[in-house]
Amino acid sequence: MTHVEQGPHQGQKVYTAGEPLENASSAMILVHGRGATAPSILELSGAFPIAGMIYLAPQAMGNTWYPFSFLAARHQNEPGISSGLAAIKDVIDRVVDAGIPLDRVVLAGFSQGACLASEYVARHPARYGGLLVFSGGLIGPQDAPLSFKGDLKMTPVFLGCSDTDFHIPLERVEESARVFEEMGALVTKKIYPGMGHTIIQDEVDEARRILNDLTRSQPV
Repeated sequence: MTHVEQGPHQGQKVYTAGEPLENASSAMILVHGRGATAPSILELSGAFPIAGMIYLAPQAMGNTWYPFSFLAARHQNEPGISSGLAAIKDVIDRVVDAGIPLDRVVLAGFSQGACLASEYVARHPARYGGLLVFSGGLIGPQDAPLSFKGDLKMTPVFLGCSDTDFHIPLERVEESARVFEEMGALVTKKIYPGMGHTIIQDEVDEARRILNDLTRSQPV
């Protein structure tokens, strides 16, 4: 990963909703897609009304985390990828410093944001509250093997995608699911025939299942 001190996405605004950070007991980090905005992905928080949760959405400069396909050679998408990963880390550090443990932090993203969230979790293995991958997968060329080390310690992971998504090859979704399983995650993968590049209610329901499990483990 390229070292980032002040990449394109550093210093951008982080939008929030839900519980104030100082009172929150869990957190969801929402990563927007190409051409979208942090406020637009933050609207998804309304589908996941979890008591005590703060929702945080970092903004990419120019509304795009990296310029080319997530399947392009990695150097072509730098410094965007590294800067985006650093932006996610900054948000995670913020919530952890506020007293929320990683196992109560959920990462979620759509499209380009889902790819970036997937890459972050694979590169920073730990027990997270969950990873929600809506139409995305791990980053890298199709002819290069995906190789990550570390233990995700039964982190619940959901991957949902169309079988005909123009941006996300089915093979990459399946390969990403395999990688997360090999890293010790509890993976649910759903492929939806002809769905298109979007998020549907069944995916929301799968996400709620993971979040409800997090709620049941709420500290008292």
